[in-house]
Amino acid sequence: MGPIDNSRIRVTSTKNAQFVSYLVDSGFRRVNVDRYESSLRRRRTLRSVFFWLLGAGSAWIVIESAKALSSF
Repeated sequence: MGPIDNSRIRVTSTKNAQFVSYLVDSGFRRVNVDRYESSLRRRRTLRSVFFWLLGAGSAWIVIESAKALSSF
């Protein structure tokens, strides 16, 4: 791997300004990363709560079934 030649890439403020103007005109809005990360945290928390409740419910069913079978 040799050095990378970026001399052909011409980035001027005019091109950037035109691109920003295009983004503004097209209704593009920036993604709020904090909001996205908080939604991911919320999903992960809800998923773990769901699986804990599912496990606790399954354990309760097993325990109650064992009690019912032992009484006969």
